[in-house]
Amino acid sequence: MIEIGHYNTLEILRETTVGLFLGDEEGEDVLLPNKYIPEEYEIGDMLEVFVYLDYDERKVATNIKPLIHMNEFALLQVAIVDEVGAFMDWGLEKQLLVPFREQRQKLLEGRWYIIYLDIDEETDRLYGSNRIEKRLDNEDLTVGRGEEVEVIVYRETPIGYSVIVNHIHKGLIYKNEVPKELRIGEKRKAYVKMIRDDNKLDISITPVGYQNVNSSNSALIFSALESNQGYLEITDKSSPEQIKALFGLSKKAFKKAIGELYRERKIKLEPKGIRLTAWAKGDAK
Repeated sequence: MIEIGHYNTLEILRETTVGLFLGDEEGEDVLLPNKYIPEEYEIGDMLEVFVYLDYDERKVATNIKPLIHMNEFALLQVAIVDEVGAFMDWGLEKQLLVPFREQRQKLLEGRWYIIYLDIDEETDRLYGSNRIEKRLDNEDLTVGRGEEVEVIVYRETPIGYSVIVNHIHKGLIYKNEVPKELRIGEKRKAYVKMIRDDNKLDISITPVGYQNVNSSNSALIFSALESNQGYLEITDKSSPEQIKALFGLSKKAFKKAIGELYRERKIKLEPKGIRLTAWAKGDAK
């Protein structure tokens, strides 16, 4: 069966005046309109296309990649609001409806919101939902401590940032563990720092077991830079002997430490050395 809201790999069956008809092994076919036809093709070729319903509620294929995929979250902008709900720009010709019943708060035209893509099983219509926590489940966790995950920031709280973990679970990044403010909708790699007794997830932006060991090394280098007018003629290309003599660190530990300082925007990496950034100098005062 050709699945709505998913990528389908389909065979080119025939060419018509309105486009190519593509089919699956079960004999179902769908139209790929002329504007989406590749420049070169042959009958029998296989194409990967995204399938959704057009304005006439018929299945239609496109080679345009939508900004959101089925059962996942993404930051989308409201294009229009009317009497049935908010229509989001998700990269396709037909906009994605977020009905009023699926809005956690009233969505406003031109604003950006985290949206979840779902399908109405009775009508086969795709729709969006802004009721984020309703779609998150921490009862049956699919992640473990120390595991690398993908997170999307969806809310700022007094103590940190609520994040969507792997499009499935809810987690929290504490404010005192991030070097700068995170943006709503920001997507990044992170790590499961702790799983609490109630299955709540504490998330870290640095690998578990790395931050505590490395932070003292980073502090050592930062202090040396402050004591040397913000500049040291040493890089990750310097010899292990030079690094050991200056900091008492192995070259591997030094590279990890300056990597942390660079990600935190505290240093600039120059051809012959490392230098404190203006932001870091201000932060140190």
